Amino acid sequence: MSLGKKLRERRESLGLTRIQVAEACNVVQSTAINWETDRHVPKLYPAQMKALCDLLNFTLEDLVEI
Repeated sequence: MSLGKKLRERRESLGLTRIQVAEACNVVQSTAINWETDRHVPKLYPAQMKALCDLLNFTLEDLVEI
């Protein structure tokens, strides 16, 4: 499963919007959309990555594509 699909499925299962994800990570909504559609890989500062993981209940390992 792609990283974008993981992010989208988790966000939807938690009942969150893309706006909520974007605000938590301090990015614009189009950036969150690009992550979910696999156009871009999240390139975040540590605090932003922690916010993303905390919001979606992910660990860093969960986000790693193997």
